[in-house]
Amino acid sequence: MRARRGAGMIVLECALVLAALLFLYPIVLIFINSLKPISEIMGSFFSLPRRFALENFSTAWKVINYPRLFLNNLVITVAGTAGIIAVSSLAAYKLSRTKSRYSWALFIFCVMPMIVPFQTTMITLLKLAKTLRLSDSIFGLAAQYWGFGAPFAIFLYHGFVKTIPRELDESAIIDGAGPLTAFAQIIFPLLKSVTSTIIVVDVMWIWNDFLLPLIMVNSSKSTRTLTLAVYSFFGQYNTSWQYAIAALVLTIIPAIVYFLVMQKYIVKGVTAGAVKA
Repeated sequence: MRARRGAGMIVLECALVLAALLFLYPIVLIFINSLKPISEIMGSFFSLPRRFALENFSTAWKVINYPRLFLNNLVITVAGTAGIIAVSSLAAYKLSRTKSRYSWALFIFCVMPMIVPFQTTMITLLKLAKTLRLSDSIFGLAAQYWGFGAPFAIFLYHGFVKTIPRELDESAIIDGAGPLTAFAQIIFPLLKSVTSTIIVVDVMWIWNDFLLPLIMVNSSKSTRTLTLAVYSFFGQYNTSWQYAIAALVLTIIPAIVYFLVMQKYIVKGVTAGAVKA
């Protein structure tokens, strides 16, 4: 019986390794081709570089104005993620602690946008953003991520807050703390694991997002993001593949490094947040 179980685990591990290699292969190809001149890319996309064309990165850095766009990405990502955390944690705390006939219905209403495709609201959102002057602004774009990221975050926070005894709230109130003080000093520190998960997921999503920045901040080079800058190398009649791939590598390297550092929080936070959801 143990021998069968051991053989099954070996087969499962081999299958998982094979699946990981299949997923990593396109990324490896991108890194390899970012070091090739255009002649080698067009000649054989799957071969190793015969000459390292490091000028691809220097040219892409200058053309897209990488430091400025990196700062744009950083501001949008930090402001967007911070807003999602603030709005969602407070909303989930209030909904989980309020026992009424409407609290569950309001919770469903808050998380329901998770199943609504973005494309169905895209045009309406663009018109509303222009009316509120949230378009062509990196801070306006960050504020829009609050609404799109809140449903999933509320879903995770709501389930996790339910596992925290209500006696902690009552003790803080007895000691003279108000509801916001009790939440900030007592409850929110206990949400560390699920908060870490939400930060990881939302940072990866906002940093790599393409469609929302395309319709909101693409009209000016000063407000573009790195993903839009990569797209600018693809012309109607000509594509600078060597610079586009190099710019793509420059864009995804910060995201990969961040994910490798923070990945340990994902499974733990999602599992904890799913309890009693």
